[in-house]
Amino acid sequence: MKTPTELDRYRQVAPQLYELLRNKIVSLELPPGTPLSRVELSAQFRVSQTPVREALLRLAEERLIDVFPQSATRVSLIDTHIAEEAHFLRRAIELEIVRDLALHNTAELLADLKALLDRQVLLRDSQDLSGFAETDQAFHRYMYEATGKEALWKLVRSRSGHIDRLRRLHLPAAGKINRIVSDHSQIFEAIKRGDAAGAQQHLRTHLSGTLEYMGQIRADHPQFFTAA
Repeated sequence: MKTPTELDRYRQVAPQLYELLRNKIVSLELPPGTPLSRVELSAQFRVSQTPVREALLRLAEERLIDVFPQSATRVSLIDTHIAEEAHFLRRAIELEIVRDLALHNTAELLADLKALLDRQVLLRDSQDLSGFAETDQAFHRYMYEATGKEALWKLVRSRSGHIDRLRRLHLPAAGKINRIVSDHSQIFEAIKRGDAAGAQQHLRTHLSGTLEYMGQIRADHPQFFTAA
């Protein structure tokens, strides 16, 4: 079994490094402000600096790292303006997606969404926050895939690093994971009964859940946020 720092040498290295580092950043394993050294990453993963540079460039494009030429590279601080823009984009797209799913639901769709919900409940009960966060994302990603909008999921994901970190900071809050499960269940039930307006309303409520608490999250973790 591969350790988290081992790579598949039969696949391109740069995309693997990008995914691995991105997951560490979004999960806060690499917290905002953490310095990153290209030399040290090359040594850690036993690769040349070229794929490391390529991975860091992709992360910089997503504004998940800040690169200061001839100085330093660090994990970016959370920018609430970027988070709000990502929320706006995701809400606009997903409102149409859940409407489409409600109007054209299928037995296969409902079975797959229910399986993801059941997995979330298990992860909630076992207090596996990392697994729960991954399944939360999988629930939404599946809805994009089910409507043939995989490219839009990639777009949303590439813009969502800052709000995803906000959500990760908020996840341990009392009642948060229960609210996520409840929100997803309500979205699912609305899709199941063909209630497009209900699915949209529950989704709108669900996606706003973290932004409602942004002030408190920022107050609890001021060192992780930009000053503006």
